Amino acid sequence: MEPALRKPIPAPLAPGLYLVATPIGAARDITLRALDTLAAADVLAAEDTRTLRHLMEIHGIALGDRPLVAYHDHNGAQIRPRLLRDLAQGRSIAYASEAGTPLVADPGYQLARAAIAEGHPVHAVPGASAVLAALTVAGLPTDRFLFAGFLPPQTAARRKALEDLSAVPATLVFYESPRRVGETLGDMVSILGSLRGAAVCRELTKRFEETRRGTLADLADHFATQDPRGEVVILVDRAGPAVADPAAVTAALQAALGRLRVREASVEVADRFGLPRRAVYQQALTLVDRTDD
Repeated sequence: MEPALRKPIPAPLAPGLYLVATPIGAARDITLRALDTLAAADVLAAEDTRTLRHLMEIHGIALGDRPLVAYHDHNGAQIRPRLLRDLAQGRSIAYASEAGTPLVADPGYQLARAAIAEGHPVHAVPGASAVLAALTVAGLPTDRFLFAGFLPPQTAARRKALEDLSAVPATLVFYESPRRVGETLGDMVSILGSLRGAAVCRELTKRFEETRRGTLADLADHFATQDPRGEVVILVDRAGPAVADPAAVTAALQAALGRLRVREASVEVADRFGLPRRAVYQQALTLVDRTDD
């Protein structure tokens, strides 16, 4: 008989804080290095200890007599000093989000900052991320993107946040509560424009994964009367080039020509409206010729 294969024992971890990405759905999306880190760390900390314990059971990682500490938004101020003491005593700590990559819309941010401030090593153990998974399937440009996290739940604050982001030259990525998807898409139509390309991704890597693509108007209509279930990511394409009102450009040129030379006036107006300088210069010459006539 062939001898049974023995699971290798991971090497001891050097002291420091290890930020461990965990699956956002499918349990097999965890990395081998993440499993090794969870198996070898002196102390385990988690946003949700039940979720981490279940994940470790799935992959056959024993907790043993190691501490498993809950660290989340509500107890961070009380638990951080304990974890920092462990780091100061030369222990290795693995911190895991409930799902996805730590520090991306996650309470681990303050823990990492505190560890860095005290000079402790901080290591990334990368893996699943809802942001990157959504960008992969949305069909929108990925050369430049901005993760904007969760928008404010209040309408006025949400619309103000969208106004601040409206001109960002990048694909916008948001996390959103399934209860507010319809309202948020409606505000996006009003602030960002109905024709922007967008996608709504839900339950990424899970059994009922779905990605719906279209314009913001299309998506707002679809979700106006129904709330999707599960975790939701909304992505919005960058703004297209602005279309200047010809009458406004002419009026601005006429005003500028009253105080500047032709070339200076055309440069000022072209830059103001985001138009090609040569085209505006030719228009300015035409206006000057008409005045001379």
